[in-house]
Amino acid sequence: MPVPAIIFPADPLNPRRPDPHFAWEARMLRELGGEHHLVDHDGLLAGRAEEAVRRVPADSGPLWYRGWMLPTARYADFSAALTARGGTLLTSPPGYAAAHELPGWYDVFEGATPASAWIPSEGPVVPGPEELAEAAARLGGHGPAIVKDYVKSRKHEWHEACYVPELADLAAVGRVVERFVELQGEFLAGGVVLRRYEEFEGAGVPAGPAGANGTDRAADASGVSGAAGAAGPERADGDAPGTGGRPVEARVWWLDGRPVLVGPHPDAPRRTVEPDLTDVPALVRRLGCRFVTTDLASRADGSGWRVVEVGDGQVSDLPRGIDASGLLASLIAA
Repeated sequence: MPVPAIIFPADPLNPRRPDPHFAWEARMLRELGGEHHLVDHDGLLAGRAEEAVRRVPADSGPLWYRGWMLPTARYADFSAALTARGGTLLTSPPGYAAAHELPGWYDVFEGATPASAWIPSEGPVVPGPEELAEAAARLGGHGPAIVKDYVKSRKHEWHEACYVPELADLAAVGRVVERFVELQGEFLAGGVVLRRYEEFEGAGVPAGPAGANGTDRAADASGVSGAAGAAGPERADGDAPGTGGRPVEARVWWLDGRPVLVGPHPDAPRRTVEPDLTDVPALVRRLGCRFVTTDLASRADGSGWRVVEVGDGQVSDLPRGIDASGLLASLIAA
């Protein structure tokens, strides 16, 4: 059976080498006996998929991607361009969308993750007052909430474009949403999401928004402040202002329903985390996506661990200093 290769983004300044953010993964992959190819990420974003994959050999067989986040439509183009060259991404476009965008995974994880309501849109459109009122009502109509899109929040503009202290104050909801859409601009993914705010256990560091999911420049690549990783973060939507600490998050990497790597969130790579995964494997298996990540945080009231974000494993960032050899070995053995 063919051994999967891994595609990394090329260095924009030296397209024969991996992007510096992923160079250490490529080196580790070589040490494990694996093979990698390079893709022009900027070309993918610009809609030039056939040109972007020209460095991927013809008839390359099964492939994983490890890189900056891509909009779902661009990922579908990427997949089609590889298929035309005899390669097959092991995460299909529908599988990527299911793990990458909140509406794709929310129904499976409902009850294990903060309650959410969303308003689809075509481009950076501010929802009307009636739409916002209806979304707020689906969350109970009162209490604090987070504003984000299907993939990212603006956690670094916490009070301006992320946190809503009271859903009953629809004027305030509208102001935060309007500013969020303005800042996201053309990079707004899918629509606007209102997500119930929950307080998570802090780590005794200065208060501020918690994490994200993904490759933490990936968000930059999408034009989002405080990017998650190319691999993509931006996930701790339960950031807790005023609690005195950034939530302590764990990122868990799943392959075919099994946890193959458990570590800290990339925003806090030196923290020790031991999440309770008791109920999570069944949810991951039910989602049905081969390679995903879950970010988990412990509730401040001691009531247990919550899934704060789900992401596609191809575009979720690894914390610096972690031993990813087991993860990479699992991917090329899949």
